[in-house]
Amino acid sequence: MPQPKNAMEIFKLLDKSNCRECGQKTCLAFAGAVFRGQANIDKCPKLDRKTVERYSGKPEQQNTLDENREEYINQLKARMSRLDLDEAAKRTGGRVSNNRLTLKVLGKNFSVDLKGNLYTDIHVNPWITLPFLTYVLYGKGLPVSGHWVSFRELKDGMDGYPLFQKRCEEPMKRVADTYTDLFDDMVHIFDGKQVEKQFESDISVVLHPLPKVPIMVCYWLPEDGLESSLHVFFDRTADKNLGTSIVFTIGAGLAQMFAKLALRHGVPENTFKMSST
Repeated sequence: MPQPKNAMEIFKLLDKSNCRECGQKTCLAFAGAVFRGQANIDKCPKLDRKTVERYSGKPEQQNTLDENREEYINQLKARMSRLDLDEAAKRTGGRVSNNRLTLKVLGKNFSVDLKGNLYTDIHVNPWITLPFLTYVLYGKGLPVSGHWVSFRELKDGMDGYPLFQKRCEEPMKRVADTYTDLFDDMVHIFDGKQVEKQFESDISVVLHPLPKVPIMVCYWLPEDGLESSLHVFFDRTADKNLGTSIVFTIGAGLAQMFAKLALRHGVPENTFKMSST
């Protein structure tokens, strides 16, 4: 059975109507979710049976939009020209100045104009750019509920949770086990907030990669012969304000960022090597 080489190959099969009947915000997001194994292609109601049967197998390669990621981003940038900046600012929790929409990303200003040009004082990582543009263009703007859920409790998150564990929670735990200043740096560098212990964890820190998409990282220290544990939680509106596949991208991106931060502080790379599966 032929397998798609990348997410854009799946995207080309779709009708590009962004009907949302598959549960994703856009056809682009759906294509990415299918390629990563987080959604089945048969969830698109507009594909014919032959196409569904042809591409129903598991993709041989699963990643976080590494392949043709720039094509996704360029597609989103091209759609910025149709955006009402004032409406988007109200919906996303941003502000408009000099024909740019500015949001806080991990406490830092991140702006975009109607040509899709990005402006920021921080390094522009694709794992930030893709969620940022998706949020600006398609986020519903629902207020944060304050009710925390795991990734598997988000829409279609159960199927994608094993991969989320490998790409986000497990590598982040390895960093936390070795890099003792990680949680302090989350607070001071990324404008995080250490909150009252949640779910009986030893440490709970809340970050805001996007204004209305908070993330809570909870860490349990090793105790009584049990090893440490780390889990990531999201507000229950995250799948509606951003989409589960893009939430996945943020979680995996944060894990990579924390690993790089630990490397800069002299932690040996082999102690938290990322899983490539």
